[in-house]
Amino acid sequence: MLTTPFVPGAPDWLDLAVPDTDAAVAFYRGLFGWTFQSAGPEAGGYGFFLRDGRTVAGVGPGGEDSTATWTVYFHTPDADATAEAVRQAGGTVTVMPMDVSTAGRMAHFTDPTGADFGVWQPRDRPGLDVVTEENALSWTELYTTDSARAEDFYRAVFSWETRDVPMGGVDYTVVSPAGGGQERSHGGILQLQQVHLDAGSASEWHPYFAVADCDAAFATATGQGATELFSPMDTPGFGRLAMVNDPFGATVALRRPAAP
Repeated sequence: MLTTPFVPGAPDWLDLAVPDTDAAVAFYRGLFGWTFQSAGPEAGGYGFFLRDGRTVAGVGPGGEDSTATWTVYFHTPDADATAEAVRQAGGTVTVMPMDVSTAGRMAHFTDPTGADFGVWQPRDRPGLDVVTEENALSWTELYTTDSARAEDFYRAVFSWETRDVPMGGVDYTVVSPAGGGQERSHGGILQLQQVHLDAGSASEWHPYFAVADCDAAFATATGQGATELFSPMDTPGFGRLAMVNDPFGATVALRRPAAP
């Protein structure tokens, strides 16, 4: 389970790059009840989605002609060392490690299968204020064109522990921080099927948000202009899931967790 405080290798930040920040704020307010707080005039339009006054994600302007994208960030004690580990493991550094005022240090990368992700080295800002609770990040999942290569890469970079689990005939691997055990599992790696590869699907990290009622949240999202990727469905041991593209093109997964 994803928890705070964050440990090395666990997701600790999440943000949305979107061409129209105001429209995104309105959509996610309607979907999750989030409010928005600006990071200040010096932040270039970047700000924070809040749930009951606590930060659940960041949001900022992307290019006017770009598709909106959610980026998952993983905790690191040393962003520069992680950048070197990414290079050594066959990934690409797309944004060099840089300071974000006194909040922390960040970088962006692309793994060898083409999935983008980031790292956050905390200083004044440890990371997200809340995870796992309703209307907050509860899981992360990599859809990948090459699950074996992806597993090798992330084990090399973050020392993740991996565990293969049955998922209806689909290759699925659950990942956990080093030494965290199954109870600290924070995500999964899913091999894209040939039909998806033939349709042009690419490697991507997806955030899952916990909801009280997956069907109701799915109806709210599509009613506000989101596009269905798959409708609510039950999964053994994981809960009820649905996935949409928000009106700006970013993938959003909804999850009502399975009962303990």
